Amino acid sequence: MAAEIVNQKDGLESDVIDPAFALHRGGKMAVQATVPVRDADDLSLAYTPGVAKVCSAIAEQPELVDDYTWKSQVVAVVTDGSAVLGLGDIGPGASLPVMEGKAILFKQFGGVDAVPLALDTQDTDEIVDTVQRLAPSFGGVNLEDISAPRCFEIEARLKEKLDIPVFHDDQHGTAIVTLAALRNAAKLSDRALGSLRAVISGAGAAGVAIAKILVEAGIGDVAVCDRKGVVSRDRGDLTQVKRDLAGFTNKGNRTGSLESVLEGADVFIGVSGGTVPEEAVARMAEDAFIFAMANPNPEIHPDVARKYASVVATGRSDYPNQINNVLAFPGVFAGALQVRATDITEGMKLAAAEALAAVVADELSADRVIPSPFDERVAPAVTSAVAAAARAEGVARR
Repeated sequence: MAAEIVNQKDGLESDVIDPAFALHRGGKMAVQATVPVRDADDLSLAYTPGVAKVCSAIAEQPELVDDYTWKSQVVAVVTDGSAVLGLGDIGPGASLPVMEGKAILFKQFGGVDAVPLALDTQDTDEIVDTVQRLAPSFGGVNLEDISAPRCFEIEARLKEKLDIPVFHDDQHGTAIVTLAALRNAAKLSDRALGSLRAVISGAGAAGVAIAKILVEAGIGDVAVCDRKGVVSRDRGDLTQVKRDLAGFTNKGNRTGSLESVLEGADVFIGVSGGTVPEEAVARMAEDAFIFAMANPNPEIHPDVARKYASVVATGRSDYPNQINNVLAFPGVFAGALQVRATDITEGMKLAAAEALAAVVADELSADRVIPSPFDERVAPAVTSAVAAAARAEGVARR
């Protein structure tokens, strides 16, 4: 890889060959002051002695930290580098370009400042302890690219310990966007969510969260499959997370392989990788919905999916209906921070999905069941819906 970074020409080192390296040189973000420091008067207000007045006021009334620092406007983007995009366990240093990218997407699409924090540990206790100690500096925590099943425990423990929103985007961002797209696919075909039977390939972070939000939204039934087949109550090899999953999914108590349970299913949702045989896809219900979201290779290639499905979505930007988390997390955090929420609840996630779906509800087609990330209506709609839901659910502090 290092040999690909620079081009040796005429004995001189030229600029970077790959434009990705050119763009990343020096990093993708920087800290910028919001107040001027032009002279001694500015300095005395921004720093000593003026700053002491503000510090003393916060010491007496701790809640003032939200008004007189950036705390209520900034999110920590936290990873251990164990499950980075499609790259896997590449470690904290190698994860930083992704975390920087996440931070600039927060700013670009939600107006939210974010700081990437790559932790040099994969120990659950150490991650929880570290984030808890850092929390006074932030208004929210976005957990990112932490492998399952540790991600479930880390999020749950931090939500219990902290009074600021904690959100594992690999789980909930994916779930919100998936539900929004499914709502519109159902609307387009004049079907109700309650009439649909879905199959999810993948019982990791995204698969579990998608199953939860679909059940919350009233899906008819959903079965989740891991490498050994359907997650069902009669399996004796399940982790605690999968036992819990079996408890609220698979009402039909189906067993067997992914291919067998896919027969007659209305919806396929792929968050696992691998390839689903075309003969199994052909046995799905008529006018099925196929959301094959593995990157870069969808579980069902769009050319195959279109033979059998009325709506096809992927995780890729070069096909219609991209299920992209950037449609959710900027607005979710912007809404939560706006009202200084103590949590991001299931109701707030459902509200985000409904608002996202509504953005293109009057423009629906088979190739447009979800907005583009660059649709300027997205973040304001999600922000407003999440803030209102936070107030309705009693987790807003203003």
